[in-house]
Amino acid sequence: MKKSIRKTDQAKIRQRKHIAFRMNLLFFSIFVLFSLLIFRLGYLQIVKGDDYRRGLEQKEEISVNTSVPRGRIYDRTGKVLVDNHPMNAITYTKTSSTTAKEMYQIAEKLSQLIEQDTKRVTLGDKRDFWILLHSEEAEAKVSRKEIEQISEDGVSKKEIQREINRLTRERITDEELNSFTDHELEVLAIYREMMSGYAYSPQIIKSGNVTPEEFAAVSERLDEFKGVNTTTDWERVKFSDSTILGTTTSPIEGIPRSHLDYYLARDYSRNDRVGRSYFEQYYEELLNGEKKIVKNVKDRTGTVIETKTVREGEPGKDLVLSMDSELQESVEDVVSSKLLEMKKDPKAGLLDRAFVVMMDPNNGEVLSLVGKRLVKDEDTGKWEVRDYAYGTFTSAYEVGSTIKLATVLTGYSEGVLSINETKIDEPIYLRGSTKRSLFNQNGRVQLNDVVAIGRSSNVYMFRIAMSLGNAVYRPHMPLPIDMEGFDKLRNSYASFGLGVKTGIDLPGEHPGQTGRETVTESGKLLDFAIGQFDTYTPLQLAQYVSTIANGGYRIAPKVLKEIREPSQDGETLGLLLQETEANVLNRINNTAEEIEQVKKGMEYVYYGPNGTGRGIFDGASYKAAGKTGTAQSFYYGDDRSKYGTPSVNLTHVGFAPADNPEIAYAVVIPYGSTQRDDYRYASDAMKLFVRSSVDTYFELKEKRMKENPIETTTPQIERVVEDEGTDE
Repeated sequence: MKKSIRKTDQAKIRQRKHIAFRMNLLFFSIFVLFSLLIFRLGYLQIVKGDDYRRGLEQKEEISVNTSVPRGRIYDRTGKVLVDNHPMNAITYTKTSSTTAKEMYQIAEKLSQLIEQDTKRVTLGDKRDFWILLHSEEAEAKVSRKEIEQISEDGVSKKEIQREINRLTRERITDEELNSFTDHELEVLAIYREMMSGYAYSPQIIKSGNVTPEEFAAVSERLDEFKGVNTTTDWERVKFSDSTILGTTTSPIEGIPRSHLDYYLARDYSRNDRVGRSYFEQYYEELLNGEKKIVKNVKDRTGTVIETKTVREGEPGKDLVLSMDSELQESVEDVVSSKLLEMKKDPKAGLLDRAFVVMMDPNNGEVLSLVGKRLVKDEDTGKWEVRDYAYGTFTSAYEVGSTIKLATVLTGYSEGVLSINETKIDEPIYLRGSTKRSLFNQNGRVQLNDVVAIGRSSNVYMFRIAMSLGNAVYRPHMPLPIDMEGFDKLRNSYASFGLGVKTGIDLPGEHPGQTGRETVTESGKLLDFAIGQFDTYTPLQLAQYVSTIANGGYRIAPKVLKEIREPSQDGETLGLLLQETEANVLNRINNTAEEIEQVKKGMEYVYYGPNGTGRGIFDGASYKAAGKTGTAQSFYYGDDRSKYGTPSVNLTHVGFAPADNPEIAYAVVIPYGSTQRDDYRYASDAMKLFVRSSVDTYFELKEKRMKENPIETTTPQIERVVEDEGTDE
């Protein structure tokens, strides 16, 4: 009995030991697991915490851009040329989880509160909308058998669905598309605008013509329209008719398709307004400003639970032009009125445009860029004047004798002409061509370089061209000539800005055109030397005469003068951020003495006893220097039926004051007369253009100095060159 008890006790003891061991093992395992878990949590929080937080933010936060006002554009005196006008707008912002059905329901509700124009609704919009409203009928448009045929081996599901969608859209009948009621079309017009935006990017549904009643009605019920908001949009307002200011697209137009990739790569949205032409386009990045960026924090369902502002938006920079709007408008008035008057002359059948360019020759600032074109109103039959300022750098013409300044300077630089050198002006007879001369139809007249410029001697320039081409002239005989003379002249002209782009800060500049005729005829080199071969823009003429005026430095014309912080009130200019510097492109290959000699010839034009521009500046309080020009040309204007008709171009270049130039000017009247031997009426108009433009500049200067006696000076060209590091 005792032995049995002992065996039982021993078994219980062994069992207790076994249970204790197992419990100890279990507790140890639990301890190890908890230690591993704590270690893992510590690793995730301490070592990898930042990485996971960044990853979480990338998944849950989406950047959203909101529009800001574009920068204003001012003239050099602080007058606003382009501003922003605030207007009410209604926007919609969809999320990544928003369905088409939900957007349709919102569009249906909005149609009860606002009126929407249906003109922008396209055929594609109607097809998509019909499918949305008639899903079962749309599904029946493509049979199961057709779907099976489409679903061949190797065809992806995306390609299959694309083909089904194509067949469905094509099989919607005209009767079905025309079944929409006026109300349904209005809902569609709202719906299409809601659909056109990106997820989380506000899309304008209606702007500009939102009535106060519509704005108030939508504002009061925003809680009923998920994603809808009322806000302030901006409309671009111009206070000048000058086309070079350019235009912008509207939010409805958005980014032009031709520039879509360019702007999308720079974080623009498809519906952003952008500069479409000229100044607005060229300086888009400055004018556009920085949009407000917010981040929408989403939960797991995609619902936005919080909006955080990452960066406040900033309006675009205000830009100050080099142009003087008062000077511009005054010159425009003169050109417009005189063009209409000139058009009444029987010889003005081809006349349809005129240009005046004025710039500061010391720094390249464009002061006025005037271009006007005559267009006949189809309803009234009367001629109307349209702005054609961009034609000053996008259209080119033969310029005639104004080129002779560069011809003389080329003669100096090529060593075929000396200062004060005398040449004989006499009729030139080449075999197979008519007599070539100008003022001296008979006999022989001795001229030096100054008088040759002042009296506009063709023959003096012919002799320079002959020397450049190593030719020996014999009356009534052929003129063998080295065609390298063309290259010498053309390369030299280019150093003045003729036949090459000026470098103006506007898009679309035309470099001019080389002569249409073959250059194998030796006589063409003679024509080239008097401006009867290549074509040049009015702006190139202004840069050319500016190069002579400032002592030989070709400076790129510039329209932008200053970049400023946005104005607080639209009237007082903001803080100056940057003033654009003069861009010296090159220096011509002439000495200061040679340039001064040509300037003397230009003064002779106005004040010499036989100057071709004598009397233009009689009685003026300042002294000017210039050069007249006429070119036998052919019409290539707007009326294609008259292409190739013989005509005459009138040109004029100059600067003032003659001893210390402040302005350089170029005037061009293409197709001034259909009679090449009678263009006096056009010459009289040219004199008026020149005198009125220069007078206006000095009158405005005097008036402003009286209003503001603080003396201001223009930096001299030597200082500009020093800053640019250009070697003479």
